[in-house]
Amino acid sequence: MIYLTLFWEFAKVGIFCVGGGYASMPLIQDAVVDTYHWMSLSEFVDIFTISQMTPGPIGINAATFAGMKIAGIPGAISATVGFCTPSFILGIILANLFFKYGDIGPIRGILNGLRPAVVALIAAAGISFVVLALWNVETLPSDLSTIDPLGIVILAASLLAVRRKIGVIKILAGTGVAGLVLGVLRQFLC
Repeated sequence: MIYLTLFWEFAKVGIFCVGGGYASMPLIQDAVVDTYHWMSLSEFVDIFTISQMTPGPIGINAATFAGMKIAGIPGAISATVGFCTPSFILGIILANLFFKYGDIGPIRGILNGLRPAVVALIAAAGISFVVLALWNVETLPSDLSTIDPLGIVILAASLLAVRRKIGVIKILAGTGVAGLVLGVLRQFLC
């Protein structure tokens, strides 16, 4: 039964994640963290981070890793096939429509209307990730003074690196090493 549930939940994500892999992030989070409680937000962020570092589309990687965490290899297969099936079917249908009718004004209007919603979904998930990075908790704490200084340093360094157009792989490798070094130093100093 878990495999069918995984297939269905990730098929729903696949249907509604207009805007690419980052748009799938809040939908996957809602299913695996908020609705079914299959994993914590921290585990989900770890899975999403790994999904960005591995080759392939982020959404598919996240579905595969989440399915694996939840129900092993059959779970990974169920989640991945569920995630990909709607895109495959919709892609074939839309390709036929575009080749048959050309640039359809109403469809362009629908896509233009979806863009702000996609940005809002990505921003909401990003805010959750910032809270986790800076306070090491899943919801914003009432005492904001408990901010993690290591999180601030790494977040600031990452934003600076992105601004200077340093490659994603270099940023992830550098911040991983920085987190390790600063974490070890914190253990020795405390």
